Amino acid sequence: MASWQRNVFAVATASFVGFTGFTLVMPFLPIYLQQLGVSDVGEVALWSGLSLGVTPAMTAVLAPFWGRLSDRFGRKIMVERSLVSFIFLMGGMAYVTEAWHVFALRAVQGLFAGYGALALTMAAESAPRDKTAYAIGVVQSAQRLGPALGPIIGGLVAQVVGLRNAFLVTSVFYVVALVLVFVTYDERLVHHVDQQGKPARVSFKSVLAFENFVVLMAVVFSLQFIDRSFGPILPLYVAQLGTPVDRVPLVAGILFSISAACGALGNQLCGWLLKRMPARRVIAISAATGAVAALVYSIAPHTGWLFAATPLFGLAMGTATTTAYTAASSVMPASARGAGFGLLTTASLTALALSPIINGLLAATSIRAVFLLDLFGLLSLVVVVSRLMVIAPLERPTTPAVEEG
Repeated sequence: MASWQRNVFAVATASFVGFTGFTLVMPFLPIYLQQLGVSDVGEVALWSGLSLGVTPAMTAVLAPFWGRLSDRFGRKIMVERSLVSFIFLMGGMAYVTEAWHVFALRAVQGLFAGYGALALTMAAESAPRDKTAYAIGVVQSAQRLGPALGPIIGGLVAQVVGLRNAFLVTSVFYVVALVLVFVTYDERLVHHVDQQGKPARVSFKSVLAFENFVVLMAVVFSLQFIDRSFGPILPLYVAQLGTPVDRVPLVAGILFSISAACGALGNQLCGWLLKRMPARRVIAISAATGAVAALVYSIAPHTGWLFAATPLFGLAMGTATTTAYTAASSVMPASARGAGFGLLTTASLTALALSPIINGLLAATSIRAVFLLDLFGLLSLVVVVSRLMVIAPLERPTTPAVEEG
């Protein structure tokens, strides 16, 4: 295994373990709050929403900051910092006695999170230029498949050791991720200097001025917003289409798993496509493909149509997302990648926070309207990317204005 492949393997495996560990317990947070003595259903929903939302909200704000620090002091130490905090904070969840304790720990977690974006940065700059899409795709596949498996493993763990002790198991997952990064990732293979060999500092304003960067932030936001629209409504839609109530969880779970698996396949397909066509075209074709799947969802007469459309949708989302991150990486020098990926993460997490709220409200009127909104969003992406993205950004990287000092 080449040295760059070992680095990509390290961050991908650590991401998989970390993301799996996180979703080991978080889906069962409402049940845990009930075990802590919160009996009113409304209070359980409130504390669950606040606790689940505060971490990505704070991460969205702080991701560019941590990325900027990683540009100065190195990625590895920043990822290790984040993982160490998760070890103690997730372990601390096993000893809380009040609902507000959970919220407080989740808020502190948001202060130190952000290793997901840094893992993408580490993979992108470890790989040779022609392998960037492959490296990013591998890490994104790991980050996508981890949450797909986490709830299943978590359910089994909770059955064996109890939900409270499951947080300690999650803490162990982060210990494993930390050891993987510490032992396997070699930062000496990565250079954080400009072409003249001088340390460089790049402002956020400079990052936003990179070729296509603002457009790609919009692409990442839109794709995440659309991808996450399914979470609050898919089980309801499955039931609405006539699936027996006792089979709804199983059918919805299978559809979620198919989407995740096909999304991971799309993450890998991206590299092959980028060797044959510019990023602009790959994103446009993927968005158009996703639009077809959204249309099928919106007019589906029964769940069989969903099983036909879901692989198409997952493949389109995975391919377009990895292409957007790869195209963004191609226009950022090493000295700005931490800040750049941090801004992309902010766009992604903002969509993650807004999508369930907006689509939940829309679904209260009509569930099919959510898929029509997805259809409109994906078709809009085709137009925006085709008109505003410069052709072949991967073939013509740019160097930003650099601040001395």
